[in-house]
Amino acid sequence: MYSVYRLQNILMESDLALKADASTPPRVALTRIESTPDLVDRVYRALIDAISVGALAPGARITQEEIAEQLAVSRQPVLQALRQLKSHGFLIDAPGRGLLVAPLDAVWLGQVYEVRTALDALAARLAAEANAAGRSIAASVFRHDEALMARGRSATRRDNVTQLIDCDLEFHNAIYAAARNPLIEQSARLHWQHIRRAMGAVLQPNEHRKDVWDQHEAISLAIAAGDGVQAAALMNVHGSSARQFVIGQLADRVVERGAKSASVNASLVG
Repeated sequence: MYSVYRLQNILMESDLALKADASTPPRVALTRIESTPDLVDRVYRALIDAISVGALAPGARITQEEIAEQLAVSRQPVLQALRQLKSHGFLIDAPGRGLLVAPLDAVWLGQVYEVRTALDALAARLAAEANAAGRSIAASVFRHDEALMARGRSATRRDNVTQLIDCDLEFHNAIYAAARNPLIEQSARLHWQHIRRAMGAVLQPNEHRKDVWDQHEAISLAIAAGDGVQAAALMNVHGSSARQFVIGQLADRVVERGAKSASVNASLVG
């Protein structure tokens, strides 16, 4: 037979146990998340590289199964990467044919260059201003890279289009970093993918601008000197001339293709 005190202790212990159970939430069964984002990004980058260098040419048909097989991955990350490429304007729907690599549209690329030029001019001004402020505390954030200028000029002389594009991107990325505004680089990244693709299409041997690295050097020296107004002005000129060159080259290619098509049709009729 329990004493009164023993019974009270049992009741108190039971009450504490109930309160503990009530305060502990029930364990929820969650579905395991597969770590695929990195794989999706790798598939995306592999495809964007192939599109940029022309291995996947405008109008090429893209199938999920073939891409998955070539990259030795499952179809799921390929599907997600293709959706991103479509939303970013690199792929288009083709009725009854799935997806196609989007054509290089001169008007739209002109608009891309306009945005890119505005971002680059802002980045150049901010980088120069940061350099000017850094000099006052002996902490320069941007240095004129003579070695990069030499590599760019060497690529121009040797008509090495791949290295020319890589050096161009390295130059602009250095300015984005020196601007100390991560939103500029994030905003420019997608535009640069389209620009890189256009450059790969038009910068064939002996068809690139010979003065591009003179422009780069002038911009770099203005930033290093801390002259934000001059750096931004030079970058605006640089972006505008790049836009005119690329758009002009694309327009010439459209005319050439039209002439060839007309010639073929005429020969068939004859």
